[in-house]
Amino acid sequence: MYALNEGRVPRQYGEVVATDDQERLHGGVNAVTRHASTVLRPVGPWSPTVHRLLVHLRARGFTLSPGYRGITNEGLEILDFMPGTVGGYPVTSEAKSTQVLVGAAHALRALHDASASFSREAGDRWMLPARGPVEVVCHGDFGPHNCVLEGTNVVGIIDFDTAHPGPRVWDVGYSVYRWAPMSAPSNPDVMGTVEDQARRVQIFCDEYGLDVEGRARLVDTVVARLRALVSFMRDRAAAGNEAYARHVDRGDDVLYETDIGYILENRGSFDGPATSS
Repeated sequence: MYALNEGRVPRQYGEVVATDDQERLHGGVNAVTRHASTVLRPVGPWSPTVHRLLVHLRARGFTLSPGYRGITNEGLEILDFMPGTVGGYPVTSEAKSTQVLVGAAHALRALHDASASFSREAGDRWMLPARGPVEVVCHGDFGPHNCVLEGTNVVGIIDFDTAHPGPRVWDVGYSVYRWAPMSAPSNPDVMGTVEDQARRVQIFCDEYGLDVEGRARLVDTVVARLRALVSFMRDRAAAGNEAYARHVDRGDDVLYETDIGYILENRGSFDGPATSS
């Protein structure tokens, strides 16, 4: 499987190492390779559903997601390679800009709008559990590490393995956690003061067009999303998944718990005014 990125390592568009006829793209848990205009990636039990989603998004005119081209004889999925640079981690100077923040919010809104009509089937499987009320298909890991940039323009979104049905605010909450970021001073990925972070949260919510109810629920949703992430990591580690065991061993779960405390301590700043969109 291609494991959920908890935000401290880059993704598939990281360091590129040439082989005889391919380029291995470092940064993920599994071997991911680029071959000409395509990317070859391992699949998981959720992949057939994600592939249907990618086809649906393209059919709806959403072009920021990679196109799905099929499966190799070796069982690897074939996706379009999306040229550009990824915003983190560590977060690049471009990804820290207000222009990219605004572009990311617009990209997530467009993704949600295109996914709202996705037809769910009885046999669908997702890496992460669906969350009610289902409004859209959430990306599940929307942060600088999964956005492809050209300068300060968002030109692609990668790694849909963590996609799952849920409410808009569930995905927005995790996204603002990454993009603000809503991180304690002890977090190695922290950026700016709490006031700076709160301003970026508000910009993202305004540009996304989060409704009044969603904005009122945002802080509690961020906390719930991070708690779900910690539980997911620990469960996978306890089940013997080596990638998640490494994350737990290096203290990522504790890092998120520290951020939860920081968010709750500063919720007066993060709550902010509601939007009316």
